[in-house]
Amino acid sequence: MRILLFLLMQVAVIVVVGIVSTILMSIFGIKVSSGSYTSILAMCAIFGFVGSFVSLFMSKWMCKKSYGVEVIESPRNRQEQFLVNTVADLAQKAGLNMPEVGIYVSNEPNAFATGASKNSALVAVSTGLLDSMSEDEVRGVLGHEISHIANGDMVTMTLLQGVLNTFVYFFSYIAAMAVSSFLSRGSDDEEEAPANTGFAFHITNFIFQIVFGILANIILMWFSRYREYRADEDSARLDGTKQNMIKALEALQRGSQPVSQEGQFSAFCINGASNLSELFMSHPPLEKRIAALRNLQLV
Repeated sequence: MRILLFLLMQVAVIVVVGIVSTILMSIFGIKVSSGSYTSILAMCAIFGFVGSFVSLFMSKWMCKKSYGVEVIESPRNRQEQFLVNTVADLAQKAGLNMPEVGIYVSNEPNAFATGASKNSALVAVSTGLLDSMSEDEVRGVLGHEISHIANGDMVTMTLLQGVLNTFVYFFSYIAAMAVSSFLSRGSDDEEEAPANTGFAFHITNFIFQIVFGILANIILMWFSRYREYRADEDSARLDGTKQNMIKALEALQRGSQPVSQEGQFSAFCINGASNLSELFMSHPPLEKRIAALRNLQLV
């Protein structure tokens, strides 16, 4: 399903790129050969995907280092044994290999799952979450994170990020070419024109990367919110009851709002910080997630 989604997005990007770039080049009189057009698109795709895939394959190591995650090799107490046993039970129900299980020190109640593949993943929970939630609530959270792994959300987010990066780089380049072409046609000084248009190209490219980057981030955050609803639902189905997940989200409502997880790893967490607009939030508001679960009909 992820590969099909990826292919469909690639086709959509190519079609949209072809239509819009043709219109822009026609309006501004830009003439680009089919060979160079293909080269530009290929270059943007390489730039767009390389960083995303590097981040994916390094995600587990980076999360361990960033959060100071201590992986449970052999449970030392009842709490660690509960975590390992619960993750093992949920992973088996989801048809996954046993993920690594870890704990990191933080007063903020949170948890995340990451890894380059379904069968090489990490589930980590904060000490703040363990101290503020009951075992049933923690089970709901762990089911949510296992659902992210089972749904392949880390890979899907990487593919989507790569497609959006390609979109941002390519359209920024086309827009910069359009501005440079327009300025060069209006220049009376042939010697100064190359310098002026070169400067205009870089400035325009930079500005449009910011603008298109914001639009791309809105799309990425929309998908992130969608997968949070899906992980909540799948956690309820794995557990056979939606009450544990509902109680976990209600516990998050009572706890402190997270602030440090926003950024590179925010989409991997159970809870995300609030922003000025829901458009830029990686997670839906907790009240909406709770309402969605209450309306869920388990078969």
